[in-house]
Amino acid sequence: MTAEEPRPGPAASLPDAGGAAAAAQPDTAQPASASDGEWLRVHPASPFIRGWVALAAIAFFFGRDIFERSLQGRPVFEEELAGRASWLLAGGGTVLLVSVLGFLLTWYFTKYQVSGGYVRVNTGFLFRQQRQARLDRVQAIDIVQPLLGRIFGLAELKFEVADAGESAVRLAYLKIDDARQLRATILARAAGVAVDPANPEQPSPEAPEFQVLSVPPQRLVGSLLLSEQSFFVVAGGIASVVLAAATDSQAFYLYLIPAGLGLAASYWGLFNKGYNFTAAISPDGIRLRYGLLDTQAQTLPPGRIQALKVTQQPLWRPLGWYRMQVNVAGYGVVENAGEGSARTTLLPVGTLADVMGMLALVLPDPGTPQAAVVFGAGLTGLDSDGGFVTTPRRARWLAPLGWRRNGFAATDTALLLRSGRWWRQLVVVPHQRTQSIALHQGPLARRFRVADLVLHTTPGPVVPRLAQATTEVALSLFDEQSARARLARKRQTTEQWLRQVAPGDPAAGTGPVAGPLEVPTPLETPTPLETPTPTPQQQEGGQHG
Repeated sequence: MTAEEPRPGPAASLPDAGGAAAAAQPDTAQPASASDGEWLRVHPASPFIRGWVALAAIAFFFGRDIFERSLQGRPVFEEELAGRASWLLAGGGTVLLVSVLGFLLTWYFTKYQVSGGYVRVNTGFLFRQQRQARLDRVQAIDIVQPLLGRIFGLAELKFEVADAGESAVRLAYLKIDDARQLRATILARAAGVAVDPANPEQPSPEAPEFQVLSVPPQRLVGSLLLSEQSFFVVAGGIASVVLAAATDSQAFYLYLIPAGLGLAASYWGLFNKGYNFTAAISPDGIRLRYGLLDTQAQTLPPGRIQALKVTQQPLWRPLGWYRMQVNVAGYGVVENAGEGSARTTLLPVGTLADVMGMLALVLPDPGTPQAAVVFGAGLTGLDSDGGFVTTPRRARWLAPLGWRRNGFAATDTALLLRSGRWWRQLVVVPHQRTQSIALHQGPLARRFRVADLVLHTTPGPVVPRLAQATTEVALSLFDEQSARARLARKRQTTEQWLRQVAPGDPAAGTGPVAGPLEVPTPLETPTPLETPTPTPQQQEGGQHG
């Protein structure tokens, strides 16, 4: 059974989460609105930063033997090749010249423009293509600096829209100051900031920001050492030692080599992506910065986050650490799995106070005056704590450990789904982000008169699913959540969010207020939700869960 909401308005053919406004089409002529804005080129060094690997491969292919012969004191060319040395050099030079010429032509025919409510990029000299994205449909903007780009002071700008994951527009590379300026201009126009009628193309100043949290390196290292993969590697090492001692064979130690190499590579990737992680709030939205060698700066406008997940591994529980991930339209499918994991991470590892602070940024209006109690029960509670409705006792055999945790609670602005006794999880879905709903019931669930309810949002690491609710409760929630989603979507749309909503005070339970978003100061920054005090029942759950 599935319920889908209609998608009204001129964007009916676009995804409801924000819509993809990217298009690929032959560039037979300049756009009609080209005169509204100036067409600009990326930095001349861009093709060489993107293609340095190809140049290095050509140099390695042609220069390896020459270098080795020079070190050994042998002739550069064998006698049979000496007569053809000029031809070989000419061939290598031609390949290099063609590669450099291709880079130059790629740069010359790559232009971009911000005008008429769109950002446009023209590429290609043989097969020309134009990609464009509507500014009011931009989901997020990232500034990426690879190591070579940092050396030359250049950065890549990515504009994300709801187009199943591939970046709608990628500008590589711009000067870092130009990239920041362009990001500020696009975010301001996407938010609906009024421009000067006398000078509509004037760039917008970069919005100020206020840092709200940072992840210390020692906490990041500790989270990696206490991760699930570390546990399994240690368990595998102990098993290998026991088997080697029992069978008097050293072959079992060989299995530890690929496991150790894989663990080291995974550790390095996570540390490189999570190093120096900071979160800040600005009129543009939530700004995330992270990276050791390759740095990245993300900007998530308010209301673009489709779903949020807070998880806690068993080994993290004594230290009170949590991890937060989000679904954002455009981040669902990416070119690199490691990159996708980093871009969908709102908090790699943080305390309960950090989690409550980030929740206050993502959901400024929690929709309940008892926000700390409800969200605290979602993270650590059992049974009916915080008003959660859980799996009935008759179905405890389907989830012997988790039936007291599996449940849901609905506020005026979001649906909270709680699950997991050992691996705790809390999923938060704003009502207006619910695209469709489905009920699942297998033969075993039908025997116990329970059903699962699944909420569909954009692709990503968060899969909102209510497990093993009673059939009556699941059917009632199906109808109620459909109505809540329809009503919330009428009250708030995704376009030009700054004209419609500004954060309230989550700790006080206040909702959105009309009017433009002011420049944030420490006193105006959204107040984190109060860290809840565990009840005796929650303390029991933390000890035995």
